[in-house]
Amino acid sequence: MNVSKWIALAAIAGTVVTVGYRAAHAQAAACNNQPNMGHALGALKSARAYLDRAEHDKGGWRAKAIESADTAIHETEKGCAYADTH
Repeated sequence: MNVSKWIALAAIAGTVVTVGYRAAHAQAAACNNQPNMGHALGALKSARAYLDRAEHDKGGWRAKAIESADTAIHETEKGCAYADTH
C-alpha cells in the first residue's frame, strides 16, 4: 500500500472517530423532557456555527462572542444534565 492510501485511510478513520464522539456527546447532553432548554441549546449551537463562519475578527469581538457562546452552551448542557437527574 502506498503512502497516499495510508493517509486516506487515516483520514477516514479520524472522521469516523470524530463523528462518533460528537454523536455520543450530543446524546449525553440531551435535554430530556425539557423542550425549551433543548431548543435553546440548538439555537446556541447554531449561533456558534455562524460565528465560526463569520469573516474577520471584528476587533476581537467575534472571538469574545465565540467564547461566550461556548460558555452558554456548556452551562445549558450542565443545566439539562442536572434537571435530567433531579
